[in-house]
Amino acid sequence: MASQVATLLRGKHKPYYAPHIDTGDFVIVVNADKVALTGNKLEQKRAYRHSGYPGGLRSVAYADLLEKNPERAIEKAVKGMLPKGSLGRQMGKKLKVYAGPEHPHQAQQPVPFEIRKIEQPA
Repeated sequence: MASQVATLLRGKHKPYYAPHIDTGDFVIVVNADKVALTGNKLEQKRAYRHSGYPGGLRSVAYADLLEKNPERAIEKAVKGMLPKGSLGRQMGKKLKVYAGPEHPHQAQQPVPFEIRKIEQPA
């Protein structure tokens, strides 16, 4: 899901895509609390952040992050796939994530996007 959201934010689905121009769309992700990780990632994968001070590296397991703040887990996944720099930060501001099914953007008349599931060979 995060890779498809990153593609929409970058605008790579548009015929006039250019890597140095922000041609992406605004993206609203709802039901972030229903996101699931496969395998042992809930216990083993960790989310890191740094305060900027020496020794200021903090980490939290994704199980705790999804329980307390599921929006942040999706934001970290998507923003990690965007370009690093001012253009990537500008694209990241177009991402809105909400834990439940409700969001305050009905006035913008959002169009639903179907997430394509890629079948894995057995």
